[in-house]
Amino acid sequence: MPCGIMRPQHIYCRKCEVNDMADILGTNQSVGEVQIANDVIAGIAGIAAVEVEGIKGVTGSSITGITGRFGKKGSSKGVKMEVVGDQVVIDLSVTIRFGYSIPKVSGRVQDKISTTIKSMTGLDVKTVNVKVAEIAPAED
Repeated sequence: MPCGIMRPQHIYCRKCEVNDMADILGTNQSVGEVQIANDVIAGIAGIAAVEVEGIKGVTGSSITGITGRFGKKGSSKGVKMEVVGDQVVIDLSVTIRFGYSIPKVSGRVQDKISTTIKSMTGLDVKTVNVKVAEIAPAED
């Protein structure tokens, strides 16, 4: 169980989860706490979104192509997140390339973000809300 320490700049603390700490630190003994900043979660969501085929970028950010894959500054722009109970809610705006199915691409974005956040942080994702804010010309 989480120890209940919640600070505005952090969303999660694993101080008291000895078994989960083994997954993160590679040991069965807790030596301290692990906190994940809100911007890190938002950044993971933004980078995961641009890795989906048909997404040009996250609106309001410079994440496109290679830039997003290397975690450049601005990876959390266009992404809002909040913690509801022990779960994360993600809201993001994206630009989809012309010719792609908006429902299919949006669904793949939701799946990619949810699985990536879960695998990287151990946090459960309650909801991923995708807003298609722009359509970009198809690449040649």
